[in-house]
Amino acid sequence: MALWKLGSHFSSVILLLLLQLWAHCCSHGAVGDPNIHVESVSVRVNGMQSIATVDESFICGTIDWWPPQKCDYGSCSWGNTSILNLDLMNPILQNAVTELSPLMIRLGGTLQDRVIYDVGNLQSSCGPLIPGSGLFGYTDGCLSMSRWQALNEFFQKTGSVVAFGLNALNGRRRTGSTYSGAWDSSNAQEFIQYTYKQNYPIRAWELGNELSIPGVGGSISSPQYAADVNKLRAIVDETYKTSPVKPLIVAPDGRFDASWYQQLLQVSGPKALDVCTRHIYNLGPGVDENLVSKILNPFYLDKEAGYFKLVQQTLQRYGPWADAWVGEAGGAFNSGRDLVSNAFAFSFWYVDQLGMAAQFNNKVYCRQTLIGGNYGLLDTTSFHPNPDYYR
Repeated sequence: MALWKLGSHFSSVILLLLLQLWAHCCSHGAVGDPNIHVESVSVRVNGMQSIATVDESFICGTIDWWPPQKCDYGSCSWGNTSILNLDLMNPILQNAVTELSPLMIRLGGTLQDRVIYDVGNLQSSCGPLIPGSGLFGYTDGCLSMSRWQALNEFFQKTGSVVAFGLNALNGRRRTGSTYSGAWDSSNAQEFIQYTYKQNYPIRAWELGNELSIPGVGGSISSPQYAADVNKLRAIVDETYKTSPVKPLIVAPDGRFDASWYQQLLQVSGPKALDVCTRHIYNLGPGVDENLVSKILNPFYLDKEAGYFKLVQQTLQRYGPWADAWVGEAGGAFNSGRDLVSNAFAFSFWYVDQLGMAAQFNNKVYCRQTLIGGNYGLLDTTSFHPNPDYYR
């Protein structure tokens, strides 16, 4: 049984213990050194006291919007794995996701802010995301309600929990690297209302992707983002007012900047955000030739602990009502690296991250990706599990 399926009171003790032993071995030459020095170690575990607790769906996998034309460093690694074209009837995929139940699946990524929803009074045609002259090099795309139905049938069949990332750029103007103006929430509101009327269970509605400072492709000021979060809160509260359980409001799913996050929490106010998320790509670009050495260096991996601690301190001081999630983490950005981020070596990074996230009270950890790119838990073409699936 996978470690994260042992119950809602998941403890990071065992993971951290293994990592500490591994780091100890590394520091004494037992890993990658022909002159191995072996030392006896006695370990005592106090099972009566927990370090932290996480959600039952602590383990999360993402499904992105990238089409097959997405390529990095000459490698086109996405195939048909996007929200719009993934083969949801594939039995290997269904079985793999069911075995991780209750797996949280986060639907989102870079192109979510280019996607509209085919509901209500939508005037434009509903087509796929294709290469073009728009933001991130793609045209606007569209999620049809027939595809949304198929996705929700898949989620219900596999016992998955859903977090959906909404387009946060509707109605804004771009000047340089900054977006100004209020969020046009009309299309998102109609989509949320449609989803509620169809009785599709949603654990969380997320607003925007990597639009905090420093943004990827552009950013929004924290006061404006706070106003938009409050608008989303009002929409969800009104839509689900008769529901015994309301979806969580999640933002900003960006790279962490302490002052920007602090202002977002202060301006949006108590109870506006249920969850504060950030993204982690601490290994650098997938093309980095030193990727494996970084993964196997516990001292390099430990650097991320400082950011986990800073996030924890920021929430404790400015937003104690909000939980921390890792909303997206692929380790190496730009689709990872074939034969590294989809191989056994990457497990050292992944297990280290899971233990560290749990230690600093992060309730959910979303791996980029469940499937897609070179860093999926599942192989892009065969759908068979990669080594990290078993972690």
